[in-house]
Amino acid sequence: MKLVATLLLVGMLIVWTELPTGSAWSCPRVHIICAMLNPPNQCYTDRQCPRYKKCCPTFCGRKCISRPPSLPV
Repeated sequence: MKLVATLLLVGMLIVWTELPTGSAWSCPRVHIICAMLNPPNQCYTDRQCPRYKKCCPTFCGRKCISRPPSLPV
């Protein structure tokens, strides 16, 4: 019984660490991609970026970008 509870707790912790960090915006779409075979990446996950930035694919490689400005309605 204790083994089941421990495994359940470990599973919940793994799922919790994979949850988004509260950034509800998504990366902008990339329409054109550079011709470089292996473009340099500054990041691979959002956790490698400073706070309030997101690791997104860009024109040539992945970079930490800030939230795009919201358009006034």
